[in-house]
Amino acid sequence: MPLWFECKVRYDKMAENGSVKKVNEPYLVDALTFTEAEARIIEKMTPFISGEFSISAVKKTKISEIFFDDRGDRYYMVKVNFITLDEKTGVEKRSASFILAQASDFAGALARFEEGMQGTMADYEIASITETPLMDVYPLELGTAKA
Repeated sequence: MPLWFECKVRYDKMAENGSVKKVNEPYLVDALTFTEAEARIIEKMTPFISGEFSISAVKKTKISEIFFDDRGDRYYMVKVNFITLDEKTGVEKRSASFILAQASDFAGALARFEEGMQGTMADYEIASITETPLMDVYPLELGTAKA
């Protein structure tokens, strides 16, 4: 199961009007440790940023799964409650889980989430869907892990 870390990258970004603005943008990386997450985001961002940049924050997220869609340019956080029944008391129990869905808009995020959940036997309800400020997500590519 992947561990997802949100890394904030601070750098000077050239705006469309030619002005330079200092930004602090969040990215998501798959890593085993905070140190590996920082190293991976530095590796991924170096080709795209001219000049100096710094990693201003690295934090572990509660994301349990990501449903990718190459056509989407935004990321939506879906909070889903999985519903189980306690056999002893007969009471429904809800367990919250966070799933990231890549899509172009809100309707696309809902459709991508539902497509990703097809075949799931568990009962669930969607508690919320919100657009995230994430700029990009970098999963660990198979075959690139260092031993």
